[in-house]
Amino acid sequence: MRITKLVASALFSACTLVAPLAVAQDGNVKQQISALSDEMIQANLKGDANFYQKYYVDDATIVHGNGKLFTKDQDIADLKSGALKYESIDVQEKSIHVYGDTAVVHFLLTFKGSLSGQPFDPINLRRTVVWVKQQGSWKIVAWQVTRAESK
Repeated sequence: MRITKLVASALFSACTLVAPLAVAQDGNVKQQISALSDEMIQANLKGDANFYQKYYVDDATIVHGNGKLFTKDQDIADLKSGALKYESIDVQEKSIHVYGDTAVVHFLLTFKGSLSGQPFDPINLRRTVVWVKQQGSWKIVAWQVTRAESK
């Protein structure tokens, strides 16, 4: 009976020490992913394909607002073409959920810009980005955009 109480006490102590560490690590991951997400938006505004070259995994899956499926190379080539230029990207909502070495980011964004030289009215889109930690670095494995109503 005494050993059982001792073991139970030790387990309780271990849990109370480990739980705050897990919460702290989760918060740190959220900060990292939030910073990368901000960097991604800046890359879109600047037409910076190098960001995606660095952070896409080779077999990344990208689904644009028109429903077209792109590979890493296709998406980077599309960005480099300069056909789509953003004047502004306003973040209306951003939430980050961490599941071990995977993070899912949900955005509600308002885009303003031009396509093939023709300005387009501000458009609201929901974007979901999936990040996975591989060999110590966060990488984008997938993202998808869907039209959304304004908030």
